[in-house]
Amino acid sequence: MQPQSSSLRLNKHIALSLGISRREADNLIEQNKVTINHQPATLGARFAEGDKIIVNGKPLRSSTAYEYVALNKPVGYVCSRKQQGEHPTIYELLPESMHHLKTVGRLDCDSSGLILLSNDGDFTFQMTHPSFVKTKIYNARLDRPLEPLHQQMISDYGLKLEDGISKLQLERQNDETDRKNWIITMHEGRNRQIRRTFGSLGYTVIRLHRTNFGNYALGDIRPGKYEVINIQ
Repeated sequence: MQPQSSSLRLNKHIALSLGISRREADNLIEQNKVTINHQPATLGARFAEGDKIIVNGKPLRSSTAYEYVALNKPVGYVCSRKQQGEHPTIYELLPESMHHLKTVGRLDCDSSGLILLSNDGDFTFQMTHPSFVKTKIYNARLDRPLEPLHQQMISDYGLKLEDGISKLQLERQNDETDRKNWIITMHEGRNRQIRRTFGSLGYTVIRLHRTNFGNYALGDIRPGKYEVINIQ
């Protein structure tokens, strides 16, 4: 049996439309930033199809479907809505119908690989908040061979950075003679953590490519291409 239009929950609709969590949607309502048909909305409010909902002076999109996308970000693109200098935004790789989606975390301009996008704020929160441990896997290439002692320091003890200890699991990509190319597994995601970790020992990461984020893998998505996915 289909629910009546009057049963549509306002906070869910706001969360879907803006890509935020329902808690954040409730905060907007409490802050008197939401109106329904030009009347201030209240917590727990419902609305009917055709009602005009305004948030921060802007009407909401009519779509209320959750969307999830996996993108293979090439090097040179930024994970923002605005171009930064000569660097284009990843939204240039997506159709306009997906430009309302928000990135689930980020990759810096010089890094490539798996980026998730969604309008589901709760999904984004669960994928990125430190309280939900999500494994991330990268392929990295260094400018020079990694010394065995430095490998042990990073994997077994961790290195002290300005924002805490950084401990990464390292595995060689190729045979034992190749100490430049590594598979890196980590369970947190501080800003440029991998680059800063190796940089503290005098190495430069010249290639960084993310292949996995939580339950999601890049698979055979080609650089610059995307796939619509189902959440797991």
